[in-house]
Amino acid sequence: MADEGATDGLDFWSFVELAERRLAEEFGFPHRTATRLLLTLNRASAIVTYDLEAAVHRPRGLSWAGFRLLFVTWLAGPLEPGRAAALAGMTRAAVSNLSKSLVADGLLARAPGERDGRTVTLSLTEQGRKAMLEVFAAQNARELEWTDALTETEQRILIMLLDKLIEGRRRFDVRERS
Repeated sequence: MADEGATDGLDFWSFVELAERRLAEEFGFPHRTATRLLLTLNRASAIVTYDLEAAVHRPRGLSWAGFRLLFVTWLAGPLEPGRAAALAGMTRAAVSNLSKSLVADGLLARAPGERDGRTVTLSLTEQGRKAMLEVFAAQNARELEWTDALTETEQRILIMLLDKLIEGRRRFDVRERS
């Protein structure tokens, strides 16, 4: 077993190296690069998401989840909650709960659906449209700050590689929200 005192100086990246080494050498797991890739991908996603929420959304009274729901409704137009959930990568229950507070805040409207009396349609209010223009302008500026670390060619290559990784999920049974 590793010396517990040896972990005092670990940061995330030295932890990843430790995990790679121990998983391979002590436990015999052979796919070191796969582990490192997914640890790094998850960490990058969490850092960027937290930063966008902290720097852009929370100061404007939104959560990351609230922004995602408003974003898909803003760009896709009026949506039934199930469709909004699929596009935002959320559960229907999350959309139901979020939509209540966004309606109360005057950003989102709920109207009876056209198919039958049980469905509803979510759409942005005029206040919601104005808010999304302002919020997304701030987010887009922050996105540029993040992506300026890469050349445009590197950005396109990264998009291509992530698309390929995501497309590869069709080879096995993947559970996903959307």
